[in-house]
Amino acid sequence: MISLGGMEMNKNVSRMVLSAMLIAVGILIPVIAPIKILIEPMSFTLASHVAIMVAMFVSPSVAVAVALGTTLGFVFIAFPLPVVLRALSHVVWAYAGAYYLKKHSDALNSFAHTALFVLAIGLLHAVCEVIIVLPIYVGTTSVNDFLYMVFGLVGIGTVVHSTVDFIISIVVWKVICHSREVSSISNVKEVKLALHTK
Repeated sequence: MISLGGMEMNKNVSRMVLSAMLIAVGILIPVIAPIKILIEPMSFTLASHVAIMVAMFVSPSVAVAVALGTTLGFVFIAFPLPVVLRALSHVVWAYAGAYYLKKHSDALNSFAHTALFVLAIGLLHAVCEVIIVLPIYVGTTSVNDFLYMVFGLVGIGTVVHSTVDFIISIVVWKVICHSREVSSISNVKEVKLALHTK
């Protein structure tokens, strides 16, 4: 018979293993992804946020670990400093989203609530990335170019990119949350993506 302390240790090990796997995926996707769009100062790699977003469904500690782990991975593979700093800013929205989901584990049980959550995370994600790139572009370009690059490409582009990646994350989560190991350590048990469910 397993003691309560032993069960908690098993859950901690499971969280650690899942975090490590998500960190590896989070580092690998931007390196090998076939779909990348680069429009300076922004880069859009399809599914590059999926590992962090999946981690949000598990717990705040897993979300932060994956955001920090992928950032460290980007340092080791010598990504440019703005990319590393933008990755570091993911800690903010990943923690905020995971914390909210911990307190409201049924928040994604309806399409309307899921859509609002996705929009809120996308906006917070965009604000964090705009704050990171602001010092790089203040005073270096014309006002029109500055507004286009910082608020258009980075701001609006991040909301769109975040939304697409979140939809992919939901699809991935619907598959992996059926694992008993994953389900036992996760705050979010179910996510609704469709407008109507049978």
